[in-house]
Amino acid sequence: MSLRSSRWVGRTGPVALLLLVAGYTALWVVARPAGQDGGSYVGQLVGADAVLLMSLGMVLISTLPWVDTYFDGIDKAAIWHRRLAITGLVLLLPHILMSHGGDGPGWAGPAGVVGTVGLVTLAVWAILPRWRTIVPAPGRRLITALHETAPARLVSRLLSNYEIWRQVHRLTGLFLAVAVAHGLVDATPFGDSAVLRWSYLAVSAVGIGFYLYRELLARRGHGLRDYQVSEVRPVGDGMTEIALAPLGQPLRYEPGQFAMLHLESKDGWHRHPFTLASSPDEHHLRVTVKALGDYTAALQRTVRVGMPAVLSGPHGRFTHAHATGHQLWIAGGVGITPFLSWLRSLRTHPPGGPVSVYHAVRDEAPYAEEIRDLVADEPEVTFDLVTSSSGGRATVDYVLETSGADPREAWVYMCGPDPMLRALEADFRASGVPGSRNHREYFDWR
Repeated sequence: MSLRSSRWVGRTGPVALLLLVAGYTALWVVARPAGQDGGSYVGQLVGADAVLLMSLGMVLISTLPWVDTYFDGIDKAAIWHRRLAITGLVLLLPHILMSHGGDGPGWAGPAGVVGTVGLVTLAVWAILPRWRTIVPAPGRRLITALHETAPARLVSRLLSNYEIWRQVHRLTGLFLAVAVAHGLVDATPFGDSAVLRWSYLAVSAVGIGFYLYRELLARRGHGLRDYQVSEVRPVGDGMTEIALAPLGQPLRYEPGQFAMLHLESKDGWHRHPFTLASSPDEHHLRVTVKALGDYTAALQRTVRVGMPAVLSGPHGRFTHAHATGHQLWIAGGVGITPFLSWLRSLRTHPPGGPVSVYHAVRDEAPYAEEIRDLVADEPEVTFDLVTSSSGGRATVDYVLETSGADPREAWVYMCGPDPMLRALEADFRASGVPGSRNHREYFDWR
């Protein structure tokens, strides 16, 4: 489905999730066998809902094209995956406190403990890098102080390593399978209700099946294309641009999309999602890398011209194709990447109205001169470099004042650090920009 298709399609996925959860819960309410203890039954119901949520989470990280379509991009699907996983784990608490097992085998209880501890550990590990958004402000000083101790720095170095986390996170499906086995042999309603037993098996099979698909088949990717690194050049502010030359059929994509980049290193192939910064009409494909973590820092040091590369995708639905009024493109730091693709494609993918581009940086501004050249012959496109070292701030008031855009008619597109975008999104809504016209690319889910 084209990115220019109606955006409502991208909202059907979350609605379907809510309906599935509501329907499955209603089934447990309606099909309750006679003689079941009320409190224990509720505990087992929420345990079954937890399995459903985590199974649906497995579907959302399958990277299948239809997930991209019905969740408005796999970046948003990944956010829903996180929400489902956290909600499912929260439900495990009342499940543990309220449910009473049946006459299952001796391994049923320990299996439940192993599954729960494993899933909770992986979830906490995934959340840790975002602890500042979870911990209340008064507790942040204490955590920051503890973080400066030598043991904490060592643990932090290990836990923040993206490649280690990604490999260990692949165990999620195994822990889910252990938890499913626990529920199947220990849940008291299943002996008296074939409907509940078979629906539980179906839900579990979906989650485990998609896990096996992702581990055994999806790693081959869809739309795999062979490339070779043709150029590596620093562009400033800790960023490196990597140009890739196709060795066969090139990857077909639209401006603003991203792809999984597979590169070979001494310990094997590694993959990481990167937004495509080039125009689809260019022969070479370009990505911009900034050292934001262990993987990207190592990539900048080790990538060399001539190295083989593989791209899979494309993914994402970050596009200005639907906009009809004044567009505001706002980037923070390396968040300029999708807008580079848009700007480099102005002739082939023209915007449907005037565009005001804002790039917020500390001082150094990679690509600033190129962007000025790209918009020089575009009377309806303006570029404003906002440097905080000079006292500038890309606030909503500043953007609306300098662009002259009417907030009731404006279309906002943003990419950058999450705290910056959250604040801007709230302020744009408060200024009168409809929520349906506030769009952002989520790159911090990766």
